[in-house]
Amino acid sequence: MPEPLRHCEFRFYEELNDFLPPVQRKRTFEHRFAGTPSVKDRIEALGVPHTEVDLILVDEVSVDFAHLLRGGERVAVYPVFERFDLTGVTTLRPRPLRDPTFVLDVHLGRLARYLRLLGFDTRYRNDFDDTELVDISLAEHRIVLTRDTGLLKRSAVTHGAFLHETDPRRQLREVLDRFDLRSRITPFTRCARCNGLLAPIARDDALAEAPPGVARNEQFSRCRDCAQLYWPGSHLPKLSRRLSEVGVSLEVDSQEA
Repeated sequence: MPEPLRHCEFRFYEELNDFLPPVQRKRTFEHRFAGTPSVKDRIEALGVPHTEVDLILVDEVSVDFAHLLRGGERVAVYPVFERFDLTGVTTLRPRPLRDPTFVLDVHLGRLARYLRLLGFDTRYRNDFDDTELVDISLAEHRIVLTRDTGLLKRSAVTHGAFLHETDPRRQLREVLDRFDLRSRITPFTRCARCNGLLAPIARDDALAEAPPGVARNEQFSRCRDCAQLYWPGSHLPKLSRRLSEVGVSLEVDSQEA
């Protein structure tokens, strides 16, 4: 005879509701299960990646992901609190990365370029597979950015974020806000192509390889990794307008390759 199903009540808060079907959003609902699964197992079975969760209350007591459900509980699930002090409760992931660096999945190339333009250390390649992304995240202590919930449900992932937006500029604003990065912006200090750091070079050295029409420029820099040459470009107004739409102000000269 099969074991009878048990049930508990779940309530998800804030942006965690985006992962749920409409009938379960912003309300308490009953969830049935067999055996005594972990609360993490049930949360992910309902569609919410564990990387998006930072606090679970079971009958008003904070618990970790390994807590077993036995039926009859009331479970409240809260999203990541990167910018808040949760001293005294059981937070569910390692300490937030206070000097955040990123690795992006293959669909986020334009976001990678924006993050690099603003000076953030961002690993990206258009042929990374999921295993490579996880390995890079763990080895280099990088936050995985993705729109793939399956990737974030991998148990090895400790720091990751699901991007709710689809437009790259809106994704940029989402990342800046979630990880409180606006005070860390250092525009045009990294290579938009390879992520290497830029270093100034002498004007005479730069002009030996720069294309015609840039001789009037006085400032040049080169990527330390791929040797790409940069100089103050004419596209700053357009780029500034694009980024101002998501609350980013550029106050330094643009760089153009």
